[in-house]
Amino acid sequence: MTPTNLAILATIVGAVVLFGAATVLAMGWAVRAGQFENFDRGARSIFGPDEPVGEPTDAFPRETD
Repeated sequence: MTPTNLAILATIVGAVVLFGAATVLAMGWAVRAGQFENFDRGARSIFGPDEPVGEPTDAFPRETD
């Protein structure tokens, strides 16, 4: 294995380990912070009084011939 190939392999393996560790830390923070406790509240957070749940208020423009 040439030094160039070894450097590329080390960079790729290092990046995988770094991103994997960051993912584990982020998931640990999310569990400790309670991000997974109430999915329904998060799903409904995008709706407001002007767009109630289950009532679409937007429409695609109609094509004219």
